[in-house]
Amino acid sequence: MAKKPTGEFAGKKLKSRRQKFRWNSQKYKQRVLKLKEKSNPLEGAPMARGIVLEKVGIEAKQPNSAIRKCVRVQLIKSGRQVTAFTPGNGAINFIDEHDEVIIDGIGGRKGGSMGDISGVRFKVISVNNVPLLELVRGRKEKPIR
Repeated sequence: MAKKPTGEFAGKKLKSRRQKFRWNSQKYKQRVLKLKEKSNPLEGAPMARGIVLEKVGIEAKQPNSAIRKCVRVQLIKSGRQVTAFTPGNGAINFIDEHDEVIIDGIGGRKGGSMGDISGVRFKVISVNNVPLLELVRGRKEKPIR
């Protein structure tokens, strides 16, 4: 392997070498090419609005045994379909098909899924501009559209 240049006028060569080898770092490549924003259905935004297509139950991973209540959502801005978890006891009952929901990241590491729900990266925050948590607690009622 060739040694690094160490002379008095080696600055330019050292700089270009460092620039070249930065591309070996996965984090650098991801950041510069904006791969996160391109692959992310929310396109870099913290939240997104969408329309509920259907309600689905997703089985929890081992060793847990449960059916986690989720919804398939078509995002308005990109037209992509994602699965979003509905947090709260009986929260799925407040969501109907064709409702407008706002989804948010579920908070797993590196924007991934969380806990025992595999492949679900988002959670529902509000339904028809009413917070889902308020509906579950019984403080507010869902408007009839």
